[in-house]
Amino acid sequence: MAAKPERQPSSATAGFFQTYPIIPPAYTSQNQQGNAQTGPLPSDDAVLTNILKLYLPNPLPTALDQSIHDFARTCLDPTTLRLMVDCETNHPTLHPLNTFGEVNNTNALHTSEGWRGLKDIQTKSGIVAHAYRSVPEAGEYNRRIHQFALAHLWSPSCASVSCPAAMSDGAAILLSKHLSASANSSTAGQDPEMLRKVLQGAYDRLVSFDPSYAWTSGQWMTERPGGSDVSRTETLARLGSTEELAAEKAAFGGAETDGVGMPLGPYIIDGFKWFSSATDADMVVLLAQTSKGLSAFYAPMRRTKIMSDGSKVSFMNGIRISRLKNKLGTKGLPTAELEIKGMRGWLIGEEGKGVKKISAILNATRLWTACGAVGGWGRALAVSRAYAKVRKIKGEQVLAENKQHLRWMAGETVKYRACTHLAFLGVALLGIAESGWESAAKGTKAGSWLPKDKTEADSLLRILTPVMKAECSLWSNWGLRECMESLGGVGYCENLEDGGVMNIARIVRDNAVNSIWEGTTNILSEDFVRVVKGRAGGEAIASLDRLIEALVGAVATDLADSAHLVRRQWNALKAWLSSTATEEVLYQGRDVLQQVQELVCALLLMIDARNTGDPLDKVIANRWISSRVEQGKKSLHKQSLEVESENDAHIVLGIPPTRAGRTQSKL
Repeated sequence: MAAKPERQPSSATAGFFQTYPIIPPAYTSQNQQGNAQTGPLPSDDAVLTNILKLYLPNPLPTALDQSIHDFARTCLDPTTLRLMVDCETNHPTLHPLNTFGEVNNTNALHTSEGWRGLKDIQTKSGIVAHAYRSVPEAGEYNRRIHQFALAHLWSPSCASVSCPAAMSDGAAILLSKHLSASANSSTAGQDPEMLRKVLQGAYDRLVSFDPSYAWTSGQWMTERPGGSDVSRTETLARLGSTEELAAEKAAFGGAETDGVGMPLGPYIIDGFKWFSSATDADMVVLLAQTSKGLSAFYAPMRRTKIMSDGSKVSFMNGIRISRLKNKLGTKGLPTAELEIKGMRGWLIGEEGKGVKKISAILNATRLWTACGAVGGWGRALAVSRAYAKVRKIKGEQVLAENKQHLRWMAGETVKYRACTHLAFLGVALLGIAESGWESAAKGTKAGSWLPKDKTEADSLLRILTPVMKAECSLWSNWGLRECMESLGGVGYCENLEDGGVMNIARIVRDNAVNSIWEGTTNILSEDFVRVVKGRAGGEAIASLDRLIEALVGAVATDLADSAHLVRRQWNALKAWLSSTATEEVLYQGRDVLQQVQELVCALLLMIDARNTGDPLDKVIANRWISSRVEQGKKSLHKQSLEVESENDAHIVLGIPPTRAGRTQSKL
């Protein structure tokens, strides 16, 4: 009998080493062919492909298809990932004084090479600009869907440079509404034509593809007394007197322009901002009190000073960084407390109407938050899938062959798909509100049920944005925790090696801010209640009712039972909202947000199943309805253990069950 081979001890260089998972790009062009056996190469993130087919023209214009395909690879390119890791290891630093102790008014904030490099990639790729400039070869389409498809891919790779992108997008929306001279500008002590020229210059930079020319914007609202209660703002703004402005001009060597040569505004702003994200921005939109109340202002971050030798130096525009915030996540993002003293700015719109003006930015950044949250979740699921395919657990068995594990991750995948559909519904509505149904939805699969009126789209955004922002943020936080656990101890570690693509822990930390920034869940619940129980509450609920009826109508022919179930539950909730006192609705506000989310997601998943005709998408819709809508009743969609486990594998890994017919179930 042959002797058993003698066992050898492992060492740092010998023994078992885990095969490295391959993380494929989330999106692959529909024109990319595999081979005769496999057919076209599938996208790793199937829901993104389905969403593009739903909201963009069919067939997908080649220019858009290729744009998203190429950017999916940019997001996983080693150069991009190295920049991301650099952000994690080289955090922003503050240098408030020069060598001899004078205040450093020129370059007090230092950011990493990684941060600056990622911002350049973001600008060149048009993460903001594509919302404002169509791809000519693509014809008419919803520019917002193209933009947010790129942002979805970018979110987990960008080390939070998407934060200034979101604020820049919001600022571009606001400035675009004020690019014509307004009647109140002159009465506010401002030259209307000069104001228009300044805002046009800033807008052009916000929507540029050129990193050497483009700007990013900050938004400063949060202060020590109020948090989300901006009515307690302590920052003050007033028109500078002729004497004050002349003296200041002399102090700056005769210069009265910003860092790129545009005139400074006539308002002088003083105060303290408690939280400023992306402090390295080029401009800011902020709130300040005037004699007529809370008002919105535009200000450049830098201004020019002419030195005694005639040279021009760029100084901070009355801004001193007090300290940088030490946060749980978003480590590369420079977030600071700011003292404002003598900042020069321009009033945007009418005095005392600042909250209304700033809401244009808030609505955009809340949508960005929802989409960014599901984008990070999508990457974490991709890592979990890839790991399951190579991680050995029992002999030669890999994790992907463990039925319990697949059941768990299939449940998480269903939740991710539902939330991603919800976020992109908001994106589609924003595109219609801006460009109209004819340009943004006509000829698409979603065109039959999306609202044709811009006002209706705006109304739906007003009622659904707090739902999207709150629920996508919360659910992604929970989902990311599950993805981290799915990797075991590897998931808990801050893996910065190999480009950091395995570092789910970083995504968990970065994503945690999404349920706080731009309004906590409670604040968003209050916002939702303010809409449905306010003066225009009846019309707001009616607009959501019309959308739900349109969705039900779109799927009722072949998915009648589930569609009618959702309608009954919505009718019950609608009646309760209308008949219940505001205080009671507010008390249950968080639950109400989740109910709306669950019902709308159920319909969107049914729409997805109808459009694709894929039995798997019916299974996914079934599972969401069984777990979220039926509420403990006997499931309409119960399957055998064998069929369920086969479907789990299909949902998680994209592997069709051995008997494809078994996935077919009636909704």
